[in-house]
Amino acid sequence: MPDQKPAVLFVCVHNAGRSQMAAGWLRHLAGDRVDVFSAGSEPADRINAIAVQAMAEEGIDIAGEQPAVLTTDAVRQADVVVTMGCGDACPVFPGKRYEDWALTDPAGLPIEQVRPVRDEVRARVEGLLADLV
Repeated sequence: MPDQKPAVLFVCVHNAGRSQMAAGWLRHLAGDRVDVFSAGSEPADRINAIAVQAMAEEGIDIAGEQPAVLTTDAVRQADVVVTMGCGDACPVFPGKRYEDWALTDPAGLPIEQVRPVRDEVRARVEGLLADLV
């Protein structure tokens, strides 16, 4: 039986900044070795333009992504659920691997303050990826 690809779900409240950057990094770094999803407990209308700009500086295009609502099915399908400040809004299922990343919310911040968040997200995604594959 072939090994199944691990599935990772990134969750933050608005699914417009941190979780979208994390998903963008993991897709970029893992290619097709990992299934990547992101969602929010209270999704925004659109992705954070400064997050898009910060990722574009690294050659990663997340401009076409849309904030999505978090569902229990999404959590059920994921092997790893990474939360970023969504608190009690994230459903918890036994047997899942959960990580909570304390990251600055880039909402409303200028690009100079979003770049360090982007870089911290990359470092954490690299660590996660090393664990998974």
